[in-house]
Amino acid sequence: MDATIASKRIRIHDFLSGLTLFNELDDSELDDFAQASVEINVDRGKSAFQRGDPCNGFHIVMCGQVKLALISPQGSEKVMGILHPGQSFGEALMFMERPYIMSAQALVDTKLLHVPKTVVFAQLALDYRFVQKMLANLSQRLYELISDIEAYSLKSGSQRVVDYLLQCNQHTTNTSSCHLECSKAVVASRLNLTPEHFSRVLHGLCTNRLIRVKGRAVTIVDVEKLRGYRGRILP
Repeated sequence: MDATIASKRIRIHDFLSGLTLFNELDDSELDDFAQASVEINVDRGKSAFQRGDPCNGFHIVMCGQVKLALISPQGSEKVMGILHPGQSFGEALMFMERPYIMSAQALVDTKLLHVPKTVVFAQLALDYRFVQKMLANLSQRLYELISDIEAYSLKSGSQRVVDYLLQCNQHTTNTSSCHLECSKAVVASRLNLTPEHFSRVLHGLCTNRLIRVKGRAVTIVDVEKLRGYRGRILP
Protein backbone atom coordinates (compact mmCIF):
# COMPACT_ATOMS: atom_id res chain seq x y z
CA MET A 1 0.00 0.00 0.00
CA ASP A 2 1.23 3.48 -0.86
CA ALA A 3 2.67 5.16 2.25
CA THR A 4 0.61 8.31 1.72
CA ILE A 5 -2.63 6.33 1.44
CA ALA A 6 -1.72 4.28 4.51
CA SER A 7 -0.95 7.42 6.51
CA LYS A 8 -4.26 9.01 5.49
CA ARG A 9 -6.18 5.87 6.44
CA ILE A 10 -4.53 5.77 9.87
CA ARG A 11 -5.33 9.46 10.38
CA ILE A 12 -9.01 8.91 9.54
CA HIS A 13 -9.10 5.77 11.71
CA ASP A 14 -7.75 7.68 14.70
CA PHE A 15 -10.09 10.63 14.11
CA LEU A 16 -13.19 8.43 13.95
CA SER A 17 -12.20 6.44 17.04
CA GLY A 18 -12.43 9.64 19.10
CA LEU A 19 -16.05 10.35 18.08
CA THR A 20 -18.99 9.08 20.12
CA LEU A 21 -20.70 7.58 17.07
CA PHE A 22 -17.70 5.38 16.27
CA ASN A 23 -15.91 4.82 19.58
CA GLU A 24 -17.34 1.32 20.18
CA LEU A 25 -16.33 -0.05 16.79
CA ASP A 26 -13.39 -2.45 16.65
CA ASP A 27 -10.27 -1.76 14.60
CA SER A 28 -11.41 -3.71 11.54
CA GLU A 29 -14.74 -1.85 11.47
CA LEU A 30 -12.96 1.48 11.84
CA ASP A 31 -10.65 0.43 9.01
CA ASP A 32 -13.69 -0.17 6.79
CA PHE A 33 -14.92 3.37 7.48
CA ALA A 34 -11.44 4.84 7.05
CA GLN A 35 -10.98 3.11 3.71
CA ALA A 36 -14.37 4.21 2.37
CA SER A 37 -14.34 7.79 3.66
CA VAL A 38 -12.84 10.74 1.79
CA GLU A 39 -11.19 13.90 3.14
CA ILE A 40 -12.35 17.10 1.47
CA ASN A 41 -10.51 20.42 1.80
CA VAL A 42 -12.75 23.47 1.48
CA ASP A 43 -11.21 26.94 1.31
CA ARG A 44 -12.70 29.79 3.31
CA GLY A 45 -15.81 31.15 1.60
CA LYS A 46 -16.18 28.13 -0.69
CA SER A 47 -19.09 25.70 -0.64
CA ALA A 48 -18.86 22.02 0.24
CA PHE A 49 -22.21 21.49 -1.46
CA GLN A 50 -25.22 23.46 -2.65
CA ARG A 51 -28.95 22.98 -2.26
CA GLY A 52 -30.08 20.36 -4.77
CA ASP A 53 -26.80 18.42 -4.84
CA PRO A 54 -27.20 14.66 -4.27
CA CYS A 55 -26.60 13.39 -0.74
CA ASN A 56 -24.66 10.12 -0.84
CA GLY A 57 -23.47 10.09 2.77
CA PHE A 58 -22.79 12.49 5.58
CA HIS A 59 -19.99 14.87 6.51
CA ILE A 60 -17.96 15.34 9.67
CA VAL A 61 -15.93 18.48 10.36
CA MET A 62 -12.32 17.42 10.97
CA CYS A 63 -11.01 20.97 11.39
CA GLY A 64 -12.36 24.41 10.62
CA GLN A 65 -15.91 25.76 10.74
CA VAL A 66 -18.95 25.26 8.50
CA LYS A 67 -22.09 27.33 8.03
CA LEU A 68 -25.30 25.56 7.03
CA ALA A 69 -27.76 27.93 5.40
CA LEU A 70 -30.98 28.17 3.45
CA ILE A 71 -30.67 30.55 0.50
CA SER A 72 -33.68 32.02 -1.29
CA PRO A 73 -33.83 32.48 -5.08
CA GLN A 74 -33.36 36.21 -4.40
CA GLY A 75 -30.13 35.51 -2.52
CA SER A 76 -31.26 36.16 1.06
CA GLU A 77 -29.80 33.76 3.60
CA LYS A 78 -30.97 32.08 6.81
CA VAL A 79 -28.19 30.45 8.82
CA MET A 80 -29.40 27.14 10.25
CA GLY A 81 -26.26 26.00 11.99
CA ILE A 82 -22.59 26.67 12.65
CA LEU A 83 -20.57 23.48 12.96
CA HIS A 84 -17.21 22.86 14.60
CA PRO A 85 -14.69 19.98 14.62
CA GLY A 86 -16.28 16.66 15.53
CA GLN A 87 -19.78 17.71 14.50
CA SER A 88 -21.56 16.01 11.61
CA PHE A 89 -24.33 16.89 9.18
CA GLY A 90 -26.37 15.31 6.40
CA GLU A 91 -27.40 12.07 8.11
CA ALA A 92 -31.18 12.54 7.80
CA LEU A 93 -31.09 13.26 4.07
CA MET A 94 -28.74 10.31 3.60
CA PHE A 95 -31.44 7.99 4.99
CA MET A 96 -34.19 9.72 3.02
CA GLU A 97 -32.14 9.53 -0.19
CA ARG A 98 -33.03 13.12 -1.01
CA PRO A 99 -30.82 15.96 -2.25
CA TYR A 100 -29.46 18.57 0.11
CA ILE A 101 -31.98 21.26 1.10
CA MET A 102 -29.27 23.55 2.51
CA SER A 103 -25.90 24.81 1.40
CA ALA A 104 -22.68 24.28 3.36
CA GLN A 105 -20.00 26.97 3.28
CA ALA A 106 -16.61 27.02 4.99
CA LEU A 107 -16.24 30.05 7.27
CA VAL A 108 -12.50 29.34 7.57
CA ASP A 109 -10.21 26.92 5.73
CA THR A 110 -11.87 23.61 6.58
CA LYS A 111 -11.30 19.88 6.23
CA LEU A 112 -14.36 17.64 6.03
CA LEU A 113 -14.66 13.88 6.09
CA HIS A 114 -17.30 12.45 3.78
CA VAL A 115 -18.63 9.11 5.04
CA PRO A 116 -20.52 7.31 2.24
CA LYS A 117 -23.89 5.76 2.96
CA THR A 118 -22.80 2.34 1.68
CA VAL A 119 -20.42 1.77 4.59
CA VAL A 120 -22.90 3.31 7.06
CA PHE A 121 -25.76 1.05 5.96
CA ALA A 122 -23.49 -2.01 6.06
CA GLN A 123 -22.54 -1.27 9.68
CA LEU A 124 -26.15 -0.55 10.67
CA ALA A 125 -27.14 -4.01 9.42
CA LEU A 126 -24.59 -5.64 11.73
CA ASP A 127 -24.41 -3.57 14.91
CA TYR A 128 -27.39 -2.58 17.07
CA ARG A 129 -25.17 -0.28 19.18
CA PHE A 130 -24.29 1.69 16.08
CA VAL A 131 -28.00 1.89 15.24
CA GLN A 132 -28.74 3.27 18.72
CA LYS A 133 -26.01 5.88 18.44
CA MET A 134 -27.18 6.98 15.00
CA LEU A 135 -30.75 7.29 16.30
CA ALA A 136 -29.50 9.28 19.31
CA ASN A 137 -27.61 11.59 16.95
CA LEU A 138 -30.70 12.19 14.81
CA SER A 139 -32.87 12.67 17.91
CA GLN A 140 -30.47 15.33 19.19
CA ARG A 141 -30.83 17.20 15.89
CA LEU A 142 -34.62 17.06 16.20
CA TYR A 143 -34.42 18.37 19.76
CA GLU A 144 -32.20 21.26 18.64
CA LEU A 145 -34.58 22.08 15.78
CA ILE A 146 -37.56 22.19 18.15
CA SER A 147 -35.56 24.39 20.54
CA ASP A 148 -34.82 26.76 17.65
CA ILE A 149 -38.50 26.92 16.69
CA GLU A 150 -39.40 27.63 20.32
CA ALA A 151 -36.86 30.45 20.49
CA TYR A 152 -37.98 32.05 17.21
CA SER A 153 -41.68 31.75 18.13
CA LEU A 154 -41.80 32.45 21.87
CA LYS A 155 -38.69 34.44 22.79
CA SER A 156 -37.88 38.05 22.04
CA GLY A 157 -34.78 38.98 20.10
CA SER A 158 -33.06 40.14 23.26
CA GLN A 159 -33.83 36.86 25.02
CA ARG A 160 -32.27 34.96 22.13
CA VAL A 161 -29.12 37.08 22.30
CA VAL A 162 -28.83 36.65 26.07
CA ASP A 163 -29.33 32.88 25.76
CA TYR A 164 -26.67 32.76 23.05
CA LEU A 165 -24.14 34.68 25.15
CA LEU A 166 -24.79 32.51 28.19
CA GLN A 167 -24.45 29.39 26.08
CA CYS A 168 -21.14 30.62 24.66
CA ASN A 169 -19.72 30.61 28.15
CA GLN A 170 -20.93 28.03 30.63
CA HIS A 171 -18.67 29.13 33.49
CA THR A 172 -20.36 29.89 36.81
CA THR A 173 -17.95 32.64 37.80
CA ASN A 174 -19.39 36.13 38.15
CA THR A 175 -17.18 37.59 35.41
CA SER A 176 -16.68 35.62 32.19
CA SER A 177 -15.47 36.17 28.68
CA CYS A 178 -16.62 34.57 25.47
CA HIS A 179 -15.81 34.93 21.81
CA LEU A 180 -18.43 35.12 19.09
CA GLU A 181 -17.89 32.01 17.00
CA CYS A 182 -18.13 33.91 13.71
CA SER A 183 -19.06 37.31 12.31
CA LYS A 184 -21.89 39.27 13.93
CA ALA A 185 -23.90 39.04 10.70
CA VAL A 186 -23.73 35.23 10.73
CA VAL A 187 -24.58 35.04 14.44
CA ALA A 188 -27.52 37.40 13.88
CA SER A 189 -28.88 35.20 11.09
CA ARG A 190 -28.45 32.11 13.27
CA LEU A 191 -30.61 33.84 15.92
CA ASN A 192 -33.17 34.87 13.27
CA LEU A 193 -32.33 38.56 13.71
CA THR A 194 -31.21 41.29 11.35
CA PRO A 195 -27.63 42.49 11.92
CA GLU A 196 -29.04 45.86 13.00
CA HIS A 197 -31.32 44.27 15.60
CA PHE A 198 -28.47 42.14 16.93
CA SER A 199 -26.21 45.20 17.26
CA ARG A 200 -28.98 47.14 18.97
CA VAL A 201 -29.45 44.43 21.59
CA LEU A 202 -25.69 44.26 22.24
CA HIS A 203 -25.63 48.04 22.61
CA GLY A 204 -28.49 47.86 25.12
CA LEU A 205 -26.66 45.24 27.16
CA CYS A 206 -23.52 47.37 27.12
CA THR A 207 -25.47 50.48 28.16
CA ASN A 208 -26.87 48.57 31.12
CA ARG A 209 -23.33 47.46 32.03
CA LEU A 210 -24.08 43.78 31.66
CA ILE A 211 -21.51 43.11 28.95
CA ARG A 212 -18.55 44.75 27.22
CA VAL A 213 -17.91 44.17 23.53
CA LYS A 214 -14.67 44.57 21.59
CA GLY A 215 -14.84 43.08 18.12
CA ARG A 216 -15.90 39.47 18.62
CA ALA A 217 -14.77 39.40 22.24
CA VAL A 218 -17.62 39.72 24.74
CA THR A 219 -17.04 40.11 28.47
CA ILE A 220 -20.03 39.22 30.62
CA VAL A 221 -19.70 41.60 33.55
CA ASP A 222 -22.18 39.76 35.77
CA VAL A 223 -23.54 36.38 34.69
CA GLU A 224 -26.36 36.28 37.24
CA LYS A 225 -27.58 39.78 36.42
CA LEU A 226 -27.50 38.90 32.72
CA ARG A 227 -29.62 35.81 33.39
CA GLY A 228 -32.07 37.89 35.40
CA TYR A 229 -32.23 40.63 32.78
CA ARG A 230 -34.00 38.54 30.14
CA GLY A 231 -37.23 40.07 28.92
CA ARG A 232 -36.52 43.50 30.41
CA ILE A 233 -34.70 44.90 27.40
CA LEU A 234 -35.72 45.73 23.87
CA PRO A 235 -37.72 42.98 22.13
